[in-house]
Amino acid sequence: MSAIVAIVGRPNVGKSTLFNRLIQKREAIVDAVSGVTRDRHYGKSEWNGRVFSVIDTGGYVLGSDDVFEKEIDKQVELAIDEADVIVFVVDVESGITGMDEDVAKILRRVKKPVLLCVNKVDSSKRMDDTYEFYNLALGDFYPIASISGSGTGELLDAVVEALPPISERDEEDELPRFAVVGRPNAGKSSLINALIGEERYIVTDIAGTTRDSIDTKYNRFGFEFNLVDTAGIRRKSKVKEDLEFYSVMRSVRAIEHSDVILLVLDATRGFDGQVQNIFWLAHRNNKGIVILVNKWDLVEKDTMTTKAFTDQIHQITAPFTDVPIVFISVLNKQRIFKAIETAVEVYQNRSRKIKTRELNDVMLPIIENTPPPALKGKYIKIKFCTQLPTPYPQFAFFCNLPQYVKDPYKRFLENQLREHFDFSGVPISIFMRKK
Repeated sequence: MSAIVAIVGRPNVGKSTLFNRLIQKREAIVDAVSGVTRDRHYGKSEWNGRVFSVIDTGGYVLGSDDVFEKEIDKQVELAIDEADVIVFVVDVESGITGMDEDVAKILRRVKKPVLLCVNKVDSSKRMDDTYEFYNLALGDFYPIASISGSGTGELLDAVVEALPPISERDEEDELPRFAVVGRPNAGKSSLINALIGEERYIVTDIAGTTRDSIDTKYNRFGFEFNLVDTAGIRRKSKVKEDLEFYSVMRSVRAIEHSDVILLVLDATRGFDGQVQNIFWLAHRNNKGIVILVNKWDLVEKDTMTTKAFTDQIHQITAPFTDVPIVFISVLNKQRIFKAIETAVEVYQNRSRKIKTRELNDVMLPIIENTPPPALKGKYIKIKFCTQLPTPYPQFAFFCNLPQYVKDPYKRFLENQLREHFDFSGVPISIFMRKK
């Protein structure tokens, strides 16, 4: 389970450039998945064998300079609240500004690791200009040039050292974890209340692995799992409920600590940008996904409404369209049981293991009939395939020229796997390896 590193600071100090370097530089990238650019503010990074999530707070600030100071205060406080390590970026060109001092004042009170990062240090003269940043009273700092990458290795060493130790899930607690996520007011709290509303079905409340969320052990209709309640987490009075940054931060934690995501959306608002954001977070983390369209009772319907809504969602989530969509009304308790039943099925799909012989018996004849297109006059021959021993479905295909197999053919292989084995609701990763 990865930790969260938040990059904070005022605009134009190079937060986004640093963010891009942390998540995209070859030795740091974890998941070169199509769709990684859909969400500019969240990524996965790896350094010295440690995987962690990086959140760039920069893009969340909206409005004029007047609104700005209030907004940045909110973001820094949210980052402090949710992140495990905070990277505070300042700019050597402009020196210490009043806004830097304001942020530093908040960060000095924090009982979490704060790493001060002085950006745009690309010459020895600039290095001489860095010493004034000791005046921020945040201890030693890390001079970097995020555009060239200079100094980022030392910064990453410090980040990894500051991360909390990896905590494994309790061995005795191997129940599936289902997280209810979505934008505010979509009906998350109501869904959870409807599910656990009858006292006798609750076995126990246990502190969740996510800080200050609650896992409810749920035992009903023959199903047993932990329900990760993100909707009921304590809220700070200063935080606007509809702030996108708030929702993303909460969703990141909930998603990373769960097996299946129940993504609740408001039918009257549709599959909007923030819901898509959360969908791709779950996809990138290889979690099972069930889309729950709530408030379906409020939508005017004819015989084609459900199909039209489904097609619209699939158009947005393409090429990952093999995702169950359940139309529910929490208020009327319509299809809530169906939602849980589907989540259990998706969990089983995510855990599905295909025997190597069965996999080859199915896939090799298909590959023979539709081989990868020849490239530069070279023929690609796939000889063998196997499922990798990971918690979610990943497959390796062994061939003579793996570097020539392009994404469209990998998608063809994925579609064939989905057609012959049930992986509904679960992202599939395909790797080509040298035979």
